[in-house]
Amino acid sequence: MCHPLLRQSFRGIKLKPSESLKIDAFSMRIADIEGVDLDRLHALSLSVGWPHRAEDWQFLREAGQGFVALDEIGRVLGSAMWFPHGASFATIGMVITSPRLQTLGAAQWLMKRIFDKVAGRDLRLNATRAARRLYLSLDFQPEKIVYQCQGVVHAQPTGGSADIRGDVRTLDARDIPAAIALDAAGFGVKRASLIEKLFAHSAGYGLFKGDRLAAFALCRPFGRGHVVGPVVAENDADAVATVRPHVADHSGSFLRVDTHIDNGEFAAFLSHTGMPVFDTVLTMSMGKRLVDFAVGGAGAPMTYALASQTLG
Repeated sequence: MCHPLLRQSFRGIKLKPSESLKIDAFSMRIADIEGVDLDRLHALSLSVGWPHRAEDWQFLREAGQGFVALDEIGRVLGSAMWFPHGASFATIGMVITSPRLQTLGAAQWLMKRIFDKVAGRDLRLNATRAARRLYLSLDFQPEKIVYQCQGVVHAQPTGGSADIRGDVRTLDARDIPAAIALDAAGFGVKRASLIEKLFAHSAGYGLFKGDRLAAFALCRPFGRGHVVGPVVAENDADAVATVRPHVADHSGSFLRVDTHIDNGEFAAFLSHTGMPVFDTVLTMSMGKRLVDFAVGGAGAPMTYALASQTLG
């Protein structure tokens, strides 16, 4: 037990506890995300409960560009990335700040650095509930809810889409040009480089009507298991037809789909196979709105599932 006198002094120096302790008196510096170890990026996403593996970070670095915020001793306290598609459009994602910095303006600081790099482009992102106020303050406009559907899946009998016209088969490199064109029609922007990279990391199924690719779905490792996306199709039945074989391939395993679709055959299929809605984010835009990118018209392709919340 400490002697009473020792509570008041140490080696003759009187001790008196301070009424406050300043712990955030440090500065941050910007660095290119390419030069940061993957394990440190992985630790950052873990700190906010995001499922990204180190391998997922590496894929994103290959697909886009970004910044990190570092403290004086090189700890990664924040990140932000952008993914350009042509000269006039980009998506923004992986905007993360350490929990202790989320109210100190770090995310806005990172976003303004990105704005310097994407000036003149129409922008799109998917905002968590915690980040929506930030993006509204930066003049992003709300668009659509994204439903994060996930769970351990189980294959179902064909049913429902059995009368579909066309043949479903696996995709290979020869199908990349057709997939790029179909994705561009559904997404509204040509994403040739991204689709090529996704093909290299994904298994794919396509619905062919004659020689024409009418729908496709890609599936790749991500987070806790696999993610299906993008999924592009002209109607619910075609979308289900291309996702169903992925569910069969991963029956008993964790699967995820991020979609704007909240009703109809496609949404019901996701729920019935073990992927109910787990969470939501909000698609937001700056510049052109989603409707400005839509092809429109009966039978026009739609993006039924995003490549990911980060990539759109």
